[in-house]
Amino acid sequence: MEWLTQSQSGYRRASRYLLAMRLSVVGMQLVTLVVTHTVVPRYFTLSALMLCALYAAFSALSYTWFVRRPPTTAWVVGASLVTDLALIAGWLLLTGGYANPLTSLLLLPIAVGIVLLPLRQGIGLTLIGILAYAVQMRWPSSMAGHHHSGDLAQLHLLGMGVAFALTAVILLLVVGALVRQIREQQTQLSRTREARLRDEQVIALGLSAAGVAHRLGTPLNTVALLIEEMRANRPPHSEREDLDLMEQQINLCCDHLQQLSDAAVQVRSARTERIGADRWMARLMESATLLWPSGAIEWRRPFPTTAIAVDATLDQAILNLVDNALSASPDWVAVSVRETGESAVAIVVEDRGSGSDRLDEAGLGNDVVRSEQGLGVGLLLSNATIQRLGGTLKAISTPRGTTMIIELPHAPHGD
Repeated sequence: MEWLTQSQSGYRRASRYLLAMRLSVVGMQLVTLVVTHTVVPRYFTLSALMLCALYAAFSALSYTWFVRRPPTTAWVVGASLVTDLALIAGWLLLTGGYANPLTSLLLLPIAVGIVLLPLRQGIGLTLIGILAYAVQMRWPSSMAGHHHSGDLAQLHLLGMGVAFALTAVILLLVVGALVRQIREQQTQLSRTREARLRDEQVIALGLSAAGVAHRLGTPLNTVALLIEEMRANRPPHSEREDLDLMEQQINLCCDHLQQLSDAAVQVRSARTERIGADRWMARLMESATLLWPSGAIEWRRPFPTTAIAVDATLDQAILNLVDNALSASPDWVAVSVRETGESAVAIVVEDRGSGSDRLDEAGLGNDVVRSEQGLGVGLLLSNATIQRLGGTLKAISTPRGTTMIIELPHAPHGD
């Protein structure tokens, strides 16, 4: 496998724009040689044509090099742009010097260098470009002395207009594309940084939960032993019912701790289960019935049979959202599943609560939400789990209630 740094990957993508710029320059040079040869053939020699061919070969070789072996430092990119300036300046010397209307071509490598290179190297490249133009003025060709020719002057003015238009177009296409690429990279880096901060929060919460789960084992076992001793004393019937309820709740707590342990193993080994959405929802219904026996949850059937990839943490994430909905709307909560396209399934959790201004969709699940009913970390953990499995979490909050939409991708075959 080939591993590339961020800069190498950027230089590899930039190689396409560099090739487009160089081939555009070569094309403009060749067109200029052909057109001007019909007016002043003695000013354009075979050397200028050979230099165009050399520039085209350099463009192809540098593109191949940048794609197959992307440079690790900006100095290599800077050296290639200096070569651009040297080849363009040499061609200008052979075709009229500073009197050539295509002298603006010297700005193209400078503009690209300012985008791709660090500030110090960009300044150096700009100074080299100014020096290349000064050379044209210091050693002008014989063409500069014939500006009094009417045909040549007219051709020069026409060439200046064409060169300006083409240079502007190349700057728009090449430099504009590079700037958009850099902005996209910055946006991606910002998202990665936010995801890393969120993951650090989730890891901290996970460590705390694991510690609490470990410490809860001892008191739960102690309470279970006490219940057995109380049963041995043959309490009255009413007390036996209370003991049965206590034992049921303790067993439920033990099951939750076991699920937490199993989820940790699954996350560590990155294992997922490929299951139909209908079977998965049946499992969630069973868990919800145990957690909220009197909960007013409307499960809207039928459920699709599309296969999705799930794990124990995703079960808990959905149950966290249902718990939040029941806290906001104890009288009615609806859960439904629908197909959203060829590659996704949406789980919709609706309630009739008062809604919440804190459910900002742009930052949904990226921070701990203060909650009067709970600890306020359920939404954060749910969002992190859903994103880890390739899904998204959206919220629509109105005065009539809140709708949570969880989109999960279809499980690929073979999971």
